[in-house]
Amino acid sequence: MIQASLKNFRQSPRKVRSVANLIRGKTAVNALNTLNFLNKKASNPLFGLLESALASAKNNHSLEKEGLMIKEIRVDSGYILKRRMPRARGTAYPINKRTSHVLLVLAPSPEKKMKIKNKKETK
Repeated sequence: MIQASLKNFRQSPRKVRSVANLIRGKTAVNALNTLNFLNKKASNPLFGLLESALASAKNNHSLEKEGLMIKEIRVDSGYILKRRMPRARGTAYPINKRTSHVLLVLAPSPEKKMKIKNKKETK
């Protein structure tokens, strides 16, 4: 199992989860293609995170990216920057600027067993 993490990414976890759900359970090559053509702000940092995990797998474990799949991708809430916006009559409304923590786990993909069907010859 290979892990990579992205801490304090300055986008709300709800928006990052929508991108993470698209690549969950896919092979590494398929996930890279999906992230490369996705038009979301979170796709570029997740692409870099996946490339970092693949480089770690190659250098530390001698695994090629063709044999890996995304076993787990988890997006958690990071710290929240609390700001205020001035409003009418001297009041202030709160603004929460959220951050995300992303954990990516790669694992070797299980080999799919091909079932050979025996066809009966009809005479």
